[in-house]
Amino acid sequence: MITVATLIAAGVAPTQARQFAEPLAAACQRFGITGPARTGAFIAQCRVESAGFTQLEEGLHYRDPARIMRIFPSRVPSLMVAQRLAGNPKELANTVYAGRLGNGDKDSGDGWRYRGRGLKQLTGRSNYTDAATELGRPYVEQPDLVAQPEDACLTAAWFWASNKLSILADSAQWDAITRVVNGPGMLQADLRRQWTEDAVRALA
Repeated sequence: MITVATLIAAGVAPTQARQFAEPLAAACQRFGITGPARTGAFIAQCRVESAGFTQLEEGLHYRDPARIMRIFPSRVPSLMVAQRLAGNPKELANTVYAGRLGNGDKDSGDGWRYRGRGLKQLTGRSNYTDAATELGRPYVEQPDLVAQPEDACLTAAWFWASNKLSILADSAQWDAITRVVNGPGMLQADLRRQWTEDAVRALA
């Protein structure tokens, strides 16, 4: 069971543990994320994705044009474009997320409106729409709700259940979970694996 004490034992800082214990417990219960393996893997993945439950909105304040090109190579084709987007998170989001994930074109503003939020960085109009339909929440009209603790937990648990990640957790397929959560880049796979194992032990 998720409590402030078990979250702290799993590596979450006390301030965030107190803030997230109740909404995490409710979301996990709703979606059958129970037992040490499932709960530990879920907490660990959320912890990595949200920088320890401290960042519930995608950081798009990139100031280095070269880094922008590395992160969004197919969307930012030249240094000139990257220089224009540096230090301009709204323009960056509307550029790199235009025409993807159910978003309209650049001028629609959907890229910024439906930027990554929550413990799982829900991104794109389609994903906000699907989550809103499944959870009965007005995310399309009020996307900022996803950056609030209750909805951040709820959308993350919904994503977990929708992708059947508890089945992978039951057989300790930690890297397979990371591939679903983070994509083929598998960023911080070693850290995710370590934090998962730590959390599972803490919750056992």
